[in-house]
Amino acid sequence: MILSFLLAAGLARAYTVTNVDLFMFKNIDPIVWPGQYVSHMHSFFGSDAVNANTSTSAELREGCSTARNPNDFSVYWVPTLYHVNASAAANKTHTPITPMRFSAYYELLNEAEIPFPENFQAVAGNASATSPAGLNSDNGITWFCEGDDAEEGKESAAFPSKTCSTHLQTLILFPDCANPDTFETAYSKNPDWFPAYGENRCPEGMYRIPRLRFSIRYDLRGILPDGWEGEPPLALACGNSFCSHGDFINGWLPEAAEYMLRDPTKSEYFQVEGPLGAGDQGSACTREAVDSDPGHGTSDYEESVVAMQQQTGSAATSVNEGHSAAKH
Repeated sequence: MILSFLLAAGLARAYTVTNVDLFMFKNIDPIVWPGQYVSHMHSFFGSDAVNANTSTSAELREGCSTARNPNDFSVYWVPTLYHVNASAAANKTHTPITPMRFSAYYELLNEAEIPFPENFQAVAGNASATSPAGLNSDNGITWFCEGDDAEEGKESAAFPSKTCSTHLQTLILFPDCANPDTFETAYSKNPDWFPAYGENRCPEGMYRIPRLRFSIRYDLRGILPDGWEGEPPLALACGNSFCSHGDFINGWLPEAAEYMLRDPTKSEYFQVEGPLGAGDQGSACTREAVDSDPGHGTSDYEESVVAMQQQTGSAATSVNEGHSAAKH
């Protein structure tokens, strides 16, 4: 039901999309663990200027972006998905999976009141969740097989229990209300049902912003040629499928961010234009995107686990509580 709603909303309301390539795996999270190298592993897309201390849009624009829209210097990250082979050598059990496609959808543009503010940051999802009880339904966390019939009885945020004929896909929805001064966020609500919300469907002091949605596809056919039945041999760096979450720091050129809201009568897909071009013509960068801080942190799963364990207290508790509290 959630998937059908999301697809219908995307078709009925103004939206745009930029596809963004992966450029690194790394155990940093500048929103939750600024300046530290103790996070679980993340997959990073967008501006390669990001490092453990990044906090501003201007910093991101100093880098090379892997976004297909040349005006998008934002950085997007999610916990890395791993193929888990329990019979492999002790330090080789987890193999990172590169997404086949990462798409950042910007939806409900005809309802947005303000563009993304400079330096805006947001988190969606709960990195400490281990079951549906730990989820906020507003996040829309969903795992499914693209193009296949919905699996009857499956929790939306659970991995599929049988082989995907095409791609494993996941969706994450971000808040679409924000205070431009404090960056406090919320999900829009019907004011008829939620008295604390105004006519713009946001809490007092907040304005509607474009609704960001991550859509990520993984092609598992080469990794799991025989498919699977039951629990797949997969795990996120933070745990099982329920800990899925996403992070975002705005790096759009201001002119392009404003272009998203230029025509509030639009009710369909359109390409965003800006100083560096339009649509999906490709990155304006002339070099390959790389880790801007290779001397710190790691892309190795086992090393990241050791780094987390060196934190005071339980690694899982420390990392996950910090992540879930960042913007909720």
